[in-house]
Amino acid sequence: MVKDVALSEITLRKYEKPYGVDRRELIRKICLSLGLLQPGDGRDVIVDVLMAIEEASKVKKSLNSEEIKKKVEEIRKQYNLEMKGVAESNLRRQIKRLRDIMLVEKKESLYNLTEFKTLDIIFEEKIEKFLIPQTVERIKEYLNEIEHPGGK
Repeated sequence: MVKDVALSEITLRKYEKPYGVDRRELIRKICLSLGLLQPGDGRDVIVDVLMAIEEASKVKKSLNSEEIKKKVEEIRKQYNLEMKGVAESNLRRQIKRLRDIMLVEKKESLYNLTEFKTLDIIFEEKIEKFLIPQTVERIKEYLNEIEHPGGK
């Protein structure tokens, strides 16, 4: 029996230009744009996780899971948000999602943006130039196979 397990997955969305929005809203739009968050989803703790890691990475600081939890709680309090989704198990799941699309890396139980690069550079190098072309190429292989079975 063959299972349909994706080797990688990416969802991209286009939103209006980012004018006059606060930092958390910018991170939220990045999460929405990359498919890490669904439109209208109230469970948005991934925004705060990315925001915490991104802020620490600016000063070349890595965070452990406990530090991420503390920063997430501070961010949610600052923005008057409910403490939904801040359970450690959920935060680990959100961090894994960020790692899966190569925005975040883990070294010795510490997390930071990949190679301490900025999000725009990581997107360009890891997603735009690496993940998307590979995904498009594989789709083309399937399209070609339907038109020319066995490579004929």
